[in-house]
Amino acid sequence: MSENVQTLIGKKVGQMTYFEESGKATHVTVLEVGPCVVIQKKTSEKEGYNALQLGFAEKKEKHTTKSLQGHFKKSGATPKRILQEVRVADTTPYQVGQTLTVENLKDVSWVDVTGITKGKGFQGGVRRHGFKGGRNTHGSMFHRAPGGIGASSDPSRVFPGTRMPGHMGTDKNTVLNLKVVKIDAENHLLFINGAVPGADGGIVTVRPSVKK
Repeated sequence: MSENVQTLIGKKVGQMTYFEESGKATHVTVLEVGPCVVIQKKTSEKEGYNALQLGFAEKKEKHTTKSLQGHFKKSGATPKRILQEVRVADTTPYQVGQTLTVENLKDVSWVDVTGITKGKGFQGGVRRHGFKGGRNTHGSMFHRAPGGIGASSDPSRVFPGTRMPGHMGTDKNTVLNLKVVKIDAENHLLFINGAVPGADGGIVTVRPSVKK
């Protein structure tokens, strides 16, 4: 992968069992990575930093605002559902309208994947934070309640950040150091060993591992 490109956009397809040449069964997550089109180049001279704006996933023109339609037409690309900026050291090697595919990752052995976790709705402290809860016997009447959340007269308030019931999930999460098992360039598929945040069909971003 070019040292300038830090991220490619894709979506989670699902999970499967992959059999290696030795016959060993490996559990893998399948990602559809790219093709990503360079929609716009941002330079340090004009915007103050170097970056590429990438577009991923086709979108019908009738569902695209007029301003975005003009934005896409400047690059000669069809409307895209996802737009995301990728920081690069130099934008010169890249052209507006250029397509980046999963083949850019052919020399990468480990990746980091960012996605949005599954939404769980409103959950209690036991589910959301792993609280132990109270005893279930002898009519304790205290089973999954959160318990005390602060002192009485001093400080007479609940401290910010106290772990309590609330909305769970739909958080941005990154999983580090996932091993690349196989790349299917023809179908834009990336097979990686490990779990990826989000539901099937969810948008993810893939970059070379920062720690490996």
